[in-house]
Amino acid sequence: MKPHKQAHMTILNIETSTHVCSVSLSCNGKNIFSKSDNHGQNHAALLNLFIEEALKHLPAEKSKPDAVAVSSGPGSYTGLRIGVSAAKGLCYGFDIPLISVNTLQLMAYAAIQVVSKKENTLFCPMIDARRMEVYSAFYDADLNVVRDIKSDIITEGVYNEYLSSKNVVFFGNGMEKCRELLTHPHSVFILDINPLSDNMLYFSEKAFSEGKTEDVAYFEPFYLKEFQVTTPKKKV
Repeated sequence: MKPHKQAHMTILNIETSTHVCSVSLSCNGKNIFSKSDNHGQNHAALLNLFIEEALKHLPAEKSKPDAVAVSSGPGSYTGLRIGVSAAKGLCYGFDIPLISVNTLQLMAYAAIQVVSKKENTLFCPMIDARRMEVYSAFYDADLNVVRDIKSDIITEGVYNEYLSSKNVVFFGNGMEKCRELLTHPHSVFILDINPLSDNMLYFSEKAFSEGKTEDVAYFEPFYLKEFQVTTPKKKV
């Protein structure tokens, strides 16, 4: 009797929470397809093209992925809406489960991989909001939540509570505008950490194996703040 061959576990991962649009297809702990664009404002035009290309890389015996994972926020209202709408459409069409991945935790995971000194260190992902405001959280090197997600207005000394006893690594597209105010000697800054679908497989495959999925009909991304429409001034 031949041994039972383990089926491929495939998950389509979608990330559109910031200026980067990225899609990857993971299979049993490896990305077998990945594509991204970091020029911003192109999500609506590019996302479906990336998804279509990703699905062509499904293993031969599979006609659809086992699940779709989407970055759930916080982040850009429009970007999140585009990503979640596409993910829901795929889940309905394929009749497969939906998985959500916390965007800030996803960024922290990426930063932890590139920082060599992790002892006595906290990780603070920052997503740009408005003016001197960022969406942020604090994690330790094991991805445990030290401080949950908040919308912070950055002023001098705002994070001294954490910086007084630990090194804090700041990163993300909201970090650069805050750098001049985060002058504590325990502040560390790293560039080019964006939420990417490549890094989602750690979370999405774990959630899938544990049966942690979302209600496709009612799931909404974590906007943190409601979308505000600005009315242009009338010309006189």
